[in-house]
Amino acid sequence: MLSATSAMAQQVAIAIHGGAGTITRAKLTEAQEQQYRSTLTKAVQAGYTLLKEGKPGLDAVTESIRILENSPLFNAGYGAVYTYDGRHELDASIMHGGKMNAGAVSGVTTIKNPIDAARLVMEKSVHVMLSGEGAESFARLHSIPVVENSSFDTPFRYEALQQAKQRIERDRNASIDLRAVDEKFGTVGAVVLDAEGNLVAGTSTGGMTAKRYGRIGDSPIIGAGTYAANDACAVSATGHGEFFIRYHVAADICARVKYSNMTINDAAGSVIHEVLKPIGGDGGVIAIDSKGNIAMPFNTEGMYRASVDSNGKLTVAIYK
Repeated sequence: MLSATSAMAQQVAIAIHGGAGTITRAKLTEAQEQQYRSTLTKAVQAGYTLLKEGKPGLDAVTESIRILENSPLFNAGYGAVYTYDGRHELDASIMHGGKMNAGAVSGVTTIKNPIDAARLVMEKSVHVMLSGEGAESFARLHSIPVVENSSFDTPFRYEALQQAKQRIERDRNASIDLRAVDEKFGTVGAVVLDAEGNLVAGTSTGGMTAKRYGRIGDSPIIGAGTYAANDACAVSATGHGEFFIRYHVAADICARVKYSNMTINDAAGSVIHEVLKPIGGDGGVIAIDSKGNIAMPFNTEGMYRASVDSNGKLTVAIYK
């Protein structure tokens, strides 16, 4: 184990996202934009501080994501979108690139911070993913904080549900084809390089507005929404999950880095712009490699994102 002094001499870096979509200056007031920038800054700096102290990358990822889950601004935890039936079903995953270990939860309804439950599955079980009531029982067994499902309610998301249901009633196919609306975006995530050279990635989401039948997207799927390997990269994705699952986006980016010797920018950019965009796979990723290089490509109008690179430079951005 590195001492705090020697750890601080190592390169560390972090990137976070709060979702991609039709995010333009015309859609955000100055006050709203400042709220987003302030929360993104708080989350990325919290994770970076832990990294500079020599804390494990798992701690940095969970702390940054926890801050985003606790904010009503993002579609994760408090502020998660509503299902068609008017409740919240949450998904999260985390992966350690040094140990090649991962954990995930899907369809949970009472876990305050799903990213904590995902980490619990990774560290305290022999499984990778637990779902629904089973995941919640496991979380309670290990004293993970639980809340009423209604504690995730927000007026903004409720209004979005009403609009979606009206649209679905007008067009029975609307609940299937959501390419034209922003009801699939808002996922949060973090990727880090820690002082021991480990790459860690995590992702958390409330899913898709008006989702039905227990739909699960890419966020809890290792290789699709989250992936990390020390000899390649760490990735967290946000976007139309069905496409990210079909094209195993997170793992594909890392495979391009590992086997094709592509830079993290080229690998992430080629998947987002050349693979996904032509077939309607809207969204973006944050990615980091073993040298602390960061890529944050997206093929939508905007993506809430922030990073602190290996030189300590802070970047917070929303628009293209």
